[in-house]
Amino acid sequence: MTGTVPDAERFLALVARLQAEDAQLSAIQAGLLAAASLGIAHDSRTFARHLGLAHALVLRELNALAERGDRLSIEKRDARTMRTHYVLSGKL
Repeated sequence: MTGTVPDAERFLALVARLQAEDAQLSAIQAGLLAAASLGIAHDSRTFARHLGLAHALVLRELNALAERGDRLSIEKRDARTMRTHYVLSGKL
């Protein structure tokens, strides 16, 4: 993840808190929520690039999280690149 160490620490602390509050969240799903909340990423490709993850894996986790419908929603999808933009449904 690019940025300063305090930013990484804030991100990881938020991921841990989200997973502690909701045992159904995977680490990637909690990371997607944390990244949106902290302004790190609001689309799948940016998130994947920042964390060094395969975009297909991020898409799978993002779609599973969006299907739950209680944490985030899909804003738009780019059919060519598969980049998926998302927004939080509320505060974390």
